[in-house]
Amino acid sequence: MSKKTLPLALLPLLVLGACTVAPPSGPTVVAMPSQGKSWPQFQQDDSDCRDYAQSKVQNAGQVAADTQNNTAATAVAGTLIGAAAGAALGSLAGNVGAGAAVGAGAGLLGGSAVAGNNAQATANSLQGRYDVAYAQCMVGHGETIQQAGYAVPQGYYAPPPPGWYYGYGY
Repeated sequence: MSKKTLPLALLPLLVLGACTVAPPSGPTVVAMPSQGKSWPQFQQDDSDCRDYAQSKVQNAGQVAADTQNNTAATAVAGTLIGAAAGAALGSLAGNVGAGAAVGAGAGLLGGSAVAGNNAQATANSLQGRYDVAYAQCMVGHGETIQQAGYAVPQGYYAPPPPGWYYGYGY
């Protein structure tokens, strides 16, 4: 294998490596100490709740492994389907090999995109379960969870009626 084709051969591994699912490392919600609670008490509650939330997603390692297996299977299936479709289309044009190669490449990209989307959805689901468990625990300990702020439009101005700027007939 030449030095020029080695990076190209490693491309599928790089693409599939981007589809990994990491278990949640911490909450994405903001907890604040309640009135009258000391900082050491809050830190203890935070530590307890992180442990509790982690226990609620303790099968995250298995979920991540299953997702990675599905990711690889989806990418392989996409490659095979793309190669078959490319070979079929290539036979119509008189070049089966080139059609299969192009189809396999397109199938790998498509299959990897679908697999990456599935992996991201799994990661989001795990993070959401972790955040809910953490927030419930913190509220149960009397702490406050900060809500996400949303921009509220100050006013809405409707567009002018037809013909307002240019006159009627335009």
